[in-house]
Amino acid sequence: MAFQLSAGVNVSEIDLTTVIPSVATSTGAFVGPFAWGPCSEVTTISDEVRLVNTFGKPDSTNYEYWFSAANFLAYGNNLKVVRAVDTAAATRSNNATANGTTILIKNTDDWTANQQGNAAGAYGGWAARFPGALGNSLKVSVADGGSYAGWAYASQFTTTPNTSSYVANKGNSNANDEMHIIVVDEDGLFSGTAGTVLEKYAFVSKASDAKDDSGNSNYYKNVVAAQSQYIHWLSHPDSANMGSGTSWGSTANSSAFKTLTSAQTASFANGADGTISTSQITSGWDLFKNAEAVDISLAVTGTGNSTIATYVISNIAETRKDCVAFISPTKASVVNNPGSEAAAAVAFRNGLTSSSYAVIDSGYKYQYDKYADLYRWVPLNGDIAGLCVRTDNERDPWFSPGGLNRGVIKNVVKLAWNPTKTERDTLYVAGINPVVSFPGEGTVLFGDKTMLAKPSAFDRINVRRLFIVLEKAISRAARFSLFEFNDQFTRAQFVSIVEPFLRDVQGRRGITDFKVVCDDTNNTSQVIDSNQFVGDIYIKPARSINFIQLNFVAVRSGVSFNEVVGSV
Repeated sequence: MAFQLSAGVNVSEIDLTTVIPSVATSTGAFVGPFAWGPCSEVTTISDEVRLVNTFGKPDSTNYEYWFSAANFLAYGNNLKVVRAVDTAAATRSNNATANGTTILIKNTDDWTANQQGNAAGAYGGWAARFPGALGNSLKVSVADGGSYAGWAYASQFTTTPNTSSYVANKGNSNANDEMHIIVVDEDGLFSGTAGTVLEKYAFVSKASDAKDDSGNSNYYKNVVAAQSQYIHWLSHPDSANMGSGTSWGSTANSSAFKTLTSAQTASFANGADGTISTSQITSGWDLFKNAEAVDISLAVTGTGNSTIATYVISNIAETRKDCVAFISPTKASVVNNPGSEAAAAVAFRNGLTSSSYAVIDSGYKYQYDKYADLYRWVPLNGDIAGLCVRTDNERDPWFSPGGLNRGVIKNVVKLAWNPTKTERDTLYVAGINPVVSFPGEGTVLFGDKTMLAKPSAFDRINVRRLFIVLEKAISRAARFSLFEFNDQFTRAQFVSIVEPFLRDVQGRRGITDFKVVCDDTNNTSQVIDSNQFVGDIYIKPARSINFIQLNFVAVRSGVSFNEVVGSV
């Protein structure tokens, strides 16, 4: 507190109620090629319906990625998704200009910063909201008071656009600032029915300062930017298609706005998906590098690809050290490779780095694609990450996600291969977690190893996730000790918030014992003079059962059990 210069009473508060915060453990991360949706930004998806609405349906080129994301969402409701984009494609975004200009609009921020007003042409106007061939299904039509009569879509609106009340109040009752805009699914690729009306914007204004009755902007450019799920505004129509008057985008004044000589309708074209490369997928993963900016716990890699797997392990999981990467072998390794699946999966695993921050499963499952009405082979890593979410919801992150209690996998018609006991032995020695189908019991994750090669407590999923939780939670609490004095009071305060947290984890079966040391034995004069602070936290993690030995001993009828127990 400040020194007082004259008599008086100064009141201050000192907060000593700091506790260890709760941390998220079930947030997934995913990067993939999609047919639609924002590119090169993180979007949170809560369920499969939202996945379809945001990024489009699966197709023959992206279904392994798409269903990996959807399968994770079958267990959890928090997946942070990045759509990868082919920035080198020759035509890569839709544009309704008559001259066929093509541009790349990755997302709304990209449009705001770089694209709006940068395109012109015989019509100017519009582009698909996101890149891709799917946008070629769209059509936009615009009519105002001068072009409404005979407009093909006039029946979709109640009456002719004229002058808005806002502009009329500016002193011009014949400003003709109103217009109607309609967005149509011309080819039916979005709705399933050609010609379906997707969006309508009635009585929006050509005046840049126009407001609606609620005080919100009624300027057509702003309305579309705020509300449309399908299109972006690029520029006003060319003056050659208008009569005389005030230009669109001007502020309301006493002059009338130009009106269209005829309704302006344009079918979108030139959109292309390009070819998404492995490097573009890994570039999408770069958005997850900063642990302070994006909080994730489970990295779902999608299709079996050693380059992507290595990148996510080394540059995301191992760098952040607060999440686990989930990997599957290649499709060629385990689908239609009879008798060689185990050897091929081990060869794939041996090509990857050793890490306790990664988990690999044994392959692919066959599941129904309701969008295409056929069956597809899909990697299991989305499901295995999803089992960790189920474990978090039913118990705690430090419980194993494997086994018949928490490890049953959803939506399985059949496995690419069902490992035998001998094959499971081969896989498990290599750090691969077998997924097995048991008659009457379902398809089960039958292992809980990480990809750490050396024998260690951290070669188990539950131990790795336990320490992620402890490290993340305690480190966040420790930040409140920054810039305080390294004295007995601060050190005691640190111990007093860590020990109750660890006792709670111990009571919830995560650890068997612990010890916290934060005193002058590890905070020596040299440590203090270096402006450092040291807290040593010793943990005995709980271990999951991987091997059960049951001994059945037959004894003669006249023998007492006390005589033989412990002797065999």
